[in-house]
Amino acid sequence: MTDKPRNIPFTPQASKEQAGLPAWLFPAGFWIAVAALGLAVFVPRFAFWAVAWVMLVPVLAALWVAVSAWSRDRRLSVAALVALAGLAVVFLVKGLLA
Repeated sequence: MTDKPRNIPFTPQASKEQAGLPAWLFPAGFWIAVAALGLAVFVPRFAFWAVAWVMLVPVLAALWVAVSAWSRDRRLSVAALVALAGLAVVFLVKGLLA
């Protein structure tokens, strides 16, 4: 018999998050984006800022991970920085093609 508890399917496990995003941060950005897009339906001038926020949420999340996890998990930080660099390359190439 082992001391480990059995892994029962569909049972939520306690978070063992050590690096990365806090559990509340990305959902908060998402719901702010939903509210902003809903507001943009009634105030069309606000649409540009709402869409910009939707695009900015993953970028801010990657920046958060890159900075906050640097001392604990370098590989995670480097992965976030590589993702941001890939996004920058996409925008640069898109600018060259336009």
